Parts: sequence; C-alpha cells; structure tokens
Amino acid sequence: LGTSQLRSRGRGGMADSENTRKKGITVVKPIVYGNTAKYFGKKREEDGHTHSWTSYLRPFKNEDLSTFVKKVQFKLHESYTNPVRVITKPPYELFQNDPAMIAGKKNVVSEHYDEIVFTDPSAALHEVLTSPRQMVPAVRHEPDIDYKEIEERTTATIAAAQKKIKQEIQELSDKLKMTRESIQTLKGQVDKAEEVI
Repeated sequence: LGTSQLRSRGRGGMADSENTRKKGITVVKPIVYGNTAKYFGKKREEDGHTHSWTSYLRPFKNEDLSTFVKKVQFKLHESYTNPVRVITKPPYELFQNDPAMIAGKKNVVSEHYDEIVFTDPSAALHEVLTSPRQMVPAVRHEPDIDYKEIEERTTATIAAAQKKIKQEIQELSDKLKMTRESIQTLKGQVDKAEEVI
C-alpha cells in the first residue's frame, strides 16, 4: 500500500564527550515493516468497504523504537487523500478501511524483515542503542504473525534441505567411486588384452 521512510532521532545540544563518535562500532536494530489487509467477510452496508488495512513499522524484538526513530513517513498511492502521512510516536501504524481492495475476498499479509544499521554512533546514541527500553504492553501491538513458529518452520526446512544435500553428495560420491573403480578395472582388462596381442 505504500512505502515508509525512517528518520533517526538526533541528539542536539549534547556535550562534546556525548557527541564523540565511537569509531569502529556498528549497532544493528532489527525491524519488521509491512501491510495487512483483512477482509470483513462481505461489503459493509454503512460505507461499502470490504477491507481494513494496516501499514506498519514494528520492532523485531520487544523494544521501544522511539528511542532512535523520530518519525516514520508512509507514502500511499496518490489516489488517497493526504497520501504522505507521518507518524511521530509508537505504534508506527496506519489503519484504514477501504472499499473493494485488490486483495479480493481474502486476508493478505506482506511483511518484511530489515535492519537499521548505526555505524560509528555518538557516545550518547550508542548508550541509547545498547540499553534498549522494553515497549510498554499497552502500546505494543502484536503482529498477526507468530515469528517463533516461522523461525522453527524455516529452521526445519533448512535442516531438511541440508540433510537432502548431504545425502545427494554422498550418493554422487559413491557413484564417482564406483565409476573410478570401473575405469581401473577396464584399464586393467585393456592392459591384459594388449599383452596378449
């Protein structure tokens, strides 16, 4: 439904010691951003809408993004009234009902993992980034996705693929070994046949 842009919090008016860069330090903050569209089951009579949608930026872990994100700008399609919307405090979400979305008669989730990378942060920012505040439960919005279950399923899929690859490598190694043995046997037979001639 749109794109989002992050604006990191600046720390104006800091003392020189707080403003000193921590050279060679990188801090990574994982995030999740995406859209969900939920079908109402039928067109609502009062407004003709069929779906509600949410665009969002959320922390991957349970931490307060507002310590290092000043605002999130969502850019929607030009057909929307006020297509550029700015959220300046958590939860960083847009919620709206829509008539007859392209999603059809189904629920849709489009979610992506990404990371905000801070390279050579100031001493003050480094302190904020490495001492994360937990989100207040009243503010936290749990996504409709069970990340733990996805991680377990993905890990199992990767393990099964690795097992299959190892098995295929072993089978090919065995075939190669048999082929080499056959070549040696045939060379031996050719050598014997040449001795007879």
